[in-house]
Amino acid sequence: MEDRWITDWPASERWPHYTRANAGEVLPTPASPLGQQFSWDNAIVKGWRDGYVRSGNYSLDEFDPDLPETVGFFGGYMYINLANVRMQGVRSPAVTIEQLDLAFFGGHPDVPQYVPHPLDERPDLMENIGAHLGWLMTTSEWPEIDQEKVETIALRAARPDLAALSDAELVAHARSTQPMLQKLFESHAIPSSGSGVAPGILFAIGEAIGDPTVPMKLVAGIGDVDSAEPGYRLWDLSRNVNASDELTAAFDAGVDGLLDRLAASDSDDAKTFLADWSTFITDFGSRGPNEWEMSSDTWETKPEMALAVLERARTQADDESPTNRNKARADERLALIEEVRAKVAEFGDDELAGTYEAAIVATNQLKFRERTKTNIVRAVHEGRMAFRELGRRHTEAGNIGQAEHIWMLLDAEIEPFIADPGSFTQTLADRYTTWQKLWDLEPPFFIKDGHVPPLGEWPQKGAADVATATAGDVLQGVPGCPGTVRGTARVILDPSDPSALEAGDIMIAPVTDPAWTPLFLASGGVVVNVGGQISHAIIVSRELGLPCVVSVEDATSKIPDGATIEVDGATGQVTVISIDGTES
Repeated sequence: MEDRWITDWPASERWPHYTRANAGEVLPTPASPLGQQFSWDNAIVKGWRDGYVRSGNYSLDEFDPDLPETVGFFGGYMYINLANVRMQGVRSPAVTIEQLDLAFFGGHPDVPQYVPHPLDERPDLMENIGAHLGWLMTTSEWPEIDQEKVETIALRAARPDLAALSDAELVAHARSTQPMLQKLFESHAIPSSGSGVAPGILFAIGEAIGDPTVPMKLVAGIGDVDSAEPGYRLWDLSRNVNASDELTAAFDAGVDGLLDRLAASDSDDAKTFLADWSTFITDFGSRGPNEWEMSSDTWETKPEMALAVLERARTQADDESPTNRNKARADERLALIEEVRAKVAEFGDDELAGTYEAAIVATNQLKFRERTKTNIVRAVHEGRMAFRELGRRHTEAGNIGQAEHIWMLLDAEIEPFIADPGSFTQTLADRYTTWQKLWDLEPPFFIKDGHVPPLGEWPQKGAADVATATAGDVLQGVPGCPGTVRGTARVILDPSDPSALEAGDIMIAPVTDPAWTPLFLASGGVVVNVGGQISHAIIVSRELGLPCVVSVEDATSKIPDGATIEVDGATGQVTVISIDGTES
């Protein structure tokens, strides 16, 4: 294998530290060349830069004009530029480097130390930073991203008949999403970076009043979290299935061929379900594992994935409704806001009281972050569907060996390809073979000092020996959502295959993204290998009121599937009670 992949970036000299933290949630697999360059290099990353500049923490001239150093791609894997992110801790009075590191890494032992650079301090930016912080701490509604939600929903509704478009029209339709993606990610970068502000301030307040669980509890049950919405809708569908003998029998027969079997039925229940399912796919078909990567299947392209999740959700009892769970958390949150407010008032410190109130408002950045993320995914999906059609027709025409080879194009090769597709046949096939090998590599969690190990030195996934936990072992992670639950550990590595997950099981996952959200409905608790205070697993667990612990290193390897474990979401401890599912 070559030392570098064809779309790899050069490492930044100015900001030389990178991490897979959070990036592993967004793009867990190697990006395809087309997916990376079309949607990331030439759209999303530029929007990321624009959002950082808009937040006041950076100036435009600090970034490379072609590949802004907010991220990096190495071995096809996306990395967040850690050194660049840390500027927010250096330059902003609202958050420290230590708080940022906790939000990203949850105390990971290998985090590179911060070493000051002469260009880090930027007193000239303080006025803009202050203005932005004022906005963060006073804004409960953000009409701009609400309008972007309307626009991306309209984009899906206005999708043309892709099969009827010429190649050039397909490409034009896909390219129309690039400026939209840049603008959408500009919006996303603001709450993405701002989401750490409220937890950081609340952590300090929690220490002041002697209650370290305050930050977790006060960012739970916020409501209106877009990434949780598909879960609520799937829950409603699951109740409809349970209420119908015909639908129950259809699901009992398995999800393979389910939609075809229902389409052959003349019953009202089948017709109603199919109509509701069609609406669900229109609204949420862009979601799926690895949904930011254009080459990945989603619920629209492979509906069996969502049906499998629905099949698991229907096993939960009615009283486990996510609406009920969220309401309980929301009620607890409102009560705790008043309780902490009273304790803060006892200090007689008006500045502390004002900071507390500002932090409560700033928790809205968490739901803003999920809305902007959902908006982006919708736009990525429209480009995906256009290129899938291009791949389909050129496979049928014999110009490429298989439809997946379309994703091996570079952005600059799209127009030359449609002009002379046959000239790319072997090149794309060869790239696809090499790209598949990248999937077997374990990317370094950190890249430090700009040193990217050659790909030949990257270990194979699963090659490291990890000792399995035994009864009595306590694994320490980062508290995610408070609460204690004891149950059966169920290791789930693929959200599209949740068949082993029974109602009330504790889900053990490598990372989670919105495609995992509906699985939370069937879970009694969640444990995740990696993640920080603003990771997806925590946000959704807080929304649904599930005990959650993240950053339990190698949890999916250490915790035996079927073991009885206890999860304490307040302390971050996962205790193995027994490895055979019994309790002593």
